[in-house]
Amino acid sequence: MKSKNSLKDLTLLDRFLFAEAMDNPQNMRILLEIILGQEIALEYIPQTEKEQRSSPKNRFIRMDVWAQDEESTIYDTEVQRQNTKNLPKRSRFYQAMIDSKLLAPGVIDFNNLNRVFIIIIMPFDLFGEGRYVYTFSMQCEEVEGLGLNDGATRIFLNTHGNNEDEITPELRELLYYMEHTNDSEFEIYNDRIRRLRDNVRNIQESEEIGVKYMQLWEEKIMMEQEAREKGMAEGLAQGIAEGRAEGLAQGMAEGRAEGRAEGRAEGIQKAIIDNIRTIQETLNMTPEQAMDALKIPDADQKRYLEIL
Repeated sequence: MKSKNSLKDLTLLDRFLFAEAMDNPQNMRILLEIILGQEIALEYIPQTEKEQRSSPKNRFIRMDVWAQDEESTIYDTEVQRQNTKNLPKRSRFYQAMIDSKLLAPGVIDFNNLNRVFIIIIMPFDLFGEGRYVYTFSMQCEEVEGLGLNDGATRIFLNTHGNNEDEITPELRELLYYMEHTNDSEFEIYNDRIRRLRDNVRNIQESEEIGVKYMQLWEEKIMMEQEAREKGMAEGLAQGIAEGRAEGLAQGMAEGRAEGRAEGRAEGIQKAIIDNIRTIQETLNMTPEQAMDALKIPDADQKRYLEIL
């Protein structure tokens, strides 16, 4: 398992530091104004780790930073270190969950839906076109230039773009700083980004926030350990039950023994797969990182990757 980074080692592409920094409305405004190229007046204090749920039985989301401006535009801003291979559909799900909460019961005019921006900042090129910015909104495929104008926009930012001439120097500097937050040799020329850097340094030097980060890390380790132990116990129980049922159906001693063995193996495998997926979604890990957290031997990881 990877060792814990100190708070001072984190960058703005790490969720903890990003959320702590964007909890400050000044930092959130700087980020949004540089990305969108317009002035923004926030109406409320940004909310970090904001949870959206349509039903207790359904999948929920936890947004990194949620903000709303004085024109009632909603901004969901996310940082994503790992390419989980599902970001386009994940952004679609986030859009649906956000929209589902925007109209009060009894409101029948869908024109009252807020404008929504979903912004995802990544240290990799999700679409492989070498661009810093990929902006998506609904367009008609048959009529060029005909937009749906439904008020929904999704923006994917790549810190490793190479089309410098097509973005502002300020945005390029911001994206580099977010990935290289602790690069002492990086000279920042923009006044707003210097203010952001100073605020981030204060966070990294805060003893109180350092303790908060340490506690969060300890909780994460405990959750991983509990998930592993629970999965193994459930897998053994399920394997024994399935093995017994299969063995009795065969009606032979040999069949019972073989059925129990296979049942236990299948039960353990299913439990491990479920735990890998749970840790992936809960802790935003790649399959390999989740398996390392569960201490799955390297020799078995390839088999589980094929199933995943």
